[in-house]
Amino acid sequence: MAAASPAERTVIENCAIATVDASDTEYARGHVVIAGHLIESVGAGRAPEGMENVVRRIDAAGHLATPGLVNTHHHFYQWLTRGLAADHNLFDWLVALYPTWARIDEPMAYAAAQGSLAMMARGGVTTAMDHHYVFPRGSGDLSGAIVRAARDMGVRFTLARGSMDRGASDGGLPPDFAVESLDDALAATEATVREHHDTSFGAMTQVAVAPCSPFSVSTELMRHGAELARRLGVRLHTHGSETVEEEKFCHELFGMGPTDYFESTGWLGEDVWMAHCVHMNDSDIAAFARTGTGVAHCPSSNARLAAGIARVPDLLAAGVPVGLGVDGTASNESGELHTELRNALLINRLGAHREAALTARKALRLGTYGGAQVLGRAAETGSLEAGKLADLVLWRMDTLAHSSIADPVAALVLGAAAPVTASFVNGRRIVEDGRLLTVDEDAIARSTRAEAERLARIAGQG
Repeated sequence: MAAASPAERTVIENCAIATVDASDTEYARGHVVIAGHLIESVGAGRAPEGMENVVRRIDAAGHLATPGLVNTHHHFYQWLTRGLAADHNLFDWLVALYPTWARIDEPMAYAAAQGSLAMMARGGVTTAMDHHYVFPRGSGDLSGAIVRAARDMGVRFTLARGSMDRGASDGGLPPDFAVESLDDALAATEATVREHHDTSFGAMTQVAVAPCSPFSVSTELMRHGAELARRLGVRLHTHGSETVEEEKFCHELFGMGPTDYFESTGWLGEDVWMAHCVHMNDSDIAAFARTGTGVAHCPSSNARLAAGIARVPDLLAAGVPVGLGVDGTASNESGELHTELRNALLINRLGAHREAALTARKALRLGTYGGAQVLGRAAETGSLEAGKLADLVLWRMDTLAHSSIADPVAALVLGAAAPVTASFVNGRRIVEDGRLLTVDEDAIARSTRAEAERLARIAGQG
């Protein structure tokens, strides 16, 4: 048998490096060596001499290397309804937009996923996720379309296969024709996991079980969804404690607050992460810490919908895993995760902890290692360490926007959005000088506009 050929190596040198490892190791001038799809070495100074099979060398002077950003909460389909209901709170916003969302179909889902993924990937995201929960009858293979878009883009991806079975006639917010029955939702979710979930190290596609929220899902779907996820060995995701209205809803319907309700249905644990978690008291935070339940913090969306300021410093102090999320682009129209680094730091400093709430390095950790931890992939990605997946970003720091800021991490988090010179996923370069290499951005802009206009026409006729 012939010996396996040595992995092709990419050598990156002369850049500042923030590894975001357990010790927050940084190098003012260092190197990263990629061998195949893995990081082979990270260190100070130049790369070792005499390495074989070096196919590419990058002089990254003037750049900061970081782990790729990890997005932990999104709704891709909302790319087609950006800028609407701009002055609404969450419940009013949902009521305004659900009739339109209930008209999406497979071509729309694919185009919206492309737009959402492209915006994130060109801004440094290497691991993305989508919580898709709207499955109108006769709309086609929406999950397959979303997975296909992520594969075409070349990003690592978690599909949180959502569901809703509480329509308007049952006291929920979505129209009845946009929800599934309990049995259909569970069967379709299991089929999605079996078709798309990859359990291997370095998997490009994974699936989570993700009923939408307490006010659009029955207690039976929550309980059976948790049982299904654990039987299949996948993670669980939902919205939790997002608004004061949700808190009131849970007390009126279930006789308890959201966290107690989630615990009663099996929805706390190390395999669970929840979006938002804005309105949590000390006992809620203690329950998350005790069970290892994770949080997807979405600062821009929380502000856009006037939901409030999540207690991120308290969550972190208690040991709760916390990552960052874009949330859907109908409540965060920029759709970029790297802006969430800055917004997480600034918005949390408006809270009780003021200037001590977050530092620039804590914000970067939220967007990288914290996100990987929340998605259950911290052993594979989220930090620059030998043996981990080669998911990393080179941010240009020597332009007008950043060159006078001596600390590159502060420049990245507090400064303007930094240009991405290179982004690697699995050792494959997917961004070069701010442009995607895997897809045609201009074509995506045209297709998303056309599908947004088609959706608006159909919704208007409906």
